Amino acid sequence: MLTHIIGIDLGTTNSCVALVDKEGPRVLSGAGDKRTVPSVVALTAEGKCIAGSAAHEQAITNPENTFYSFKRLIGRRWNSRDTQEFADKVAFNVSASDSNAVEIDFGGKKVPVVQISAMLLEELKSLAEEALGEDVEYAVVTVPAHFNDRQRQATRDAAKIAGLTVVRIINEPTAAALAYGFGKKLGQRVAIYDIGGGTFDISLLDISDGVFEVLATAGDANLGGDDFDHRIVDWIFEEIEKTHGVDLRAQRDLKPRIKQAAEKMKVELTGKSESNLSLPYLAKKEDGTFINVDLRLNREKLSELVEDLVHKTIEICQKALDAADIQGDSIDQVILIGGMSRMLTIQAAVEDFFGVPPSKAVHPDEAVACGAAVQGYMLKEGELDTLLLDVTPQHLGLVVTGNKFETVIEKDTTVPARSRKIFTTTRDNQESLKFQIAQSSDLSFDEFESLGEFLLPDLKSLPAGTVKIEVVFEVDTDGIVQVSATDKETEKVQNIEISGPGEMEEHAVEQIREHNRTIQGIPVVNAAGEVVTETPLEPDVTPEEPLDTGASSEQPDVAEKSSGVDEVSEAEDSTSDPGPAEDIEAQP
Repeated sequence: MLTHIIGIDLGTTNSCVALVDKEGPRVLSGAGDKRTVPSVVALTAEGKCIAGSAAHEQAITNPENTFYSFKRLIGRRWNSRDTQEFADKVAFNVSASDSNAVEIDFGGKKVPVVQISAMLLEELKSLAEEALGEDVEYAVVTVPAHFNDRQRQATRDAAKIAGLTVVRIINEPTAAALAYGFGKKLGQRVAIYDIGGGTFDISLLDISDGVFEVLATAGDANLGGDDFDHRIVDWIFEEIEKTHGVDLRAQRDLKPRIKQAAEKMKVELTGKSESNLSLPYLAKKEDGTFINVDLRLNREKLSELVEDLVHKTIEICQKALDAADIQGDSIDQVILIGGMSRMLTIQAAVEDFFGVPPSKAVHPDEAVACGAAVQGYMLKEGELDTLLLDVTPQHLGLVVTGNKFETVIEKDTTVPARSRKIFTTTRDNQESLKFQIAQSSDLSFDEFESLGEFLLPDLKSLPAGTVKIEVVFEVDTDGIVQVSATDKETEKVQNIEISGPGEMEEHAVEQIREHNRTIQGIPVVNAAGEVVTETPLEPDVTPEEPLDTGASSEQPDVAEKSSGVDEVSEAEDSTSDPGPAEDIEAQP
């Protein structure tokens, strides 16, 4: 039997770790009884890595080496619009790797985002071990419901580097529902409105006699508290420019100080009608005088600044209702989770939309971690009285002729899921097919994201439309995707696990783990019993890229396209000349 399985809410702004024991779910507190940990990692002037509260406290004095909100980067490509917008708003340096992954400048060394995330997970693991008085190995880790396959796998890789075995990845809103309903004999239809630091999700569930069935989910992986903060940040810069005639937006070292001030004002306006901001000696003008900032922000102005963001969450709620084919008045309870859910403007908008006042039955900052711990308890104890039925967050399929997306597994399909579809060639005498696997959250399929590609070689030379290819998609309970394709003529099969940035090989995991422990000042002992004092990362280790496609060793290796998601190509005959191809279409 497994020992303790902790639940980890790996948040954008704050993280939390919990456990279920005989007394029920409980948060594992850190030093000073702090129940949440700032999701911040930093490198000190002495070259030591710190995480959590210690890192957050020195963010203003050490802006270029303090890393926050990096959850918004995990599993992403450098050339995506979201990454570019993020890079413009932070004081630390974000850049592209040779393979178009995102790297962070960590004390002059370029490191992948999974390495930074692993440092935070190590802090959470240590906190749990301190609270329990024993080693911790197993964990259930939560992710936003709309995290894609690439982001989920990158989260698993980060946990592996931190020395954790992830027994399950669970969606944050679903975890909150478990925390709300576990151990209760409920018969309710529930909406989980989850708005944290970086993401927004809405999940609709039926909870009845221990069965938690997700009906539909919708969300935005780039809508959260950070975006609300940046509206206040922009307002502050505008007011400074109006008063002093100076635009300070380009001064990167000021961004942490302004962002912290903005976040403080936002929090204060939950309990007060007005918040005052004082930033003496913020910057020096060309004439040598200092810019002193004194501003007031009231609730009405704040609501005006963020009105469109709040409205966007409500539009997404409507999409979830439409997907589930239910009406808002059929919702019995609305559970608000995430730090941003404390905002009065959000609470009023949610109540107005659903027609019921939001429930305060769970703690907005702790419910997700507690729900993850409940899932861990269910797995550990073989809990038979509780059943969780989650769904796929996006449509999964192939890119076909004309750069069109063809669905194989539809969004909101209960997982685990398996579906098949027959495709045919569109050219005479094709010798091979290269499949582009993708996902889409948009019903119009105008935009989709490439997950990877693989090759089906040695096709028989036959007329177009004669060769039949059966493609099978499978999604497990963690949301990880596997795809196989079979040539029905030859029965030749190609399999691949679409593992996003790549399930890292053990040697790469160990190399990064030892490097992390070294810069944290923790002794590292190798297999020979020798203390490792320095373990530099080899230049060819790129954990954000596939290291193992999962394909059979008898099949050609197919690497994921390095050009990123903005250059999605359709399936093409690998023997043809470069250029537009028309090679595969779904069989009616």
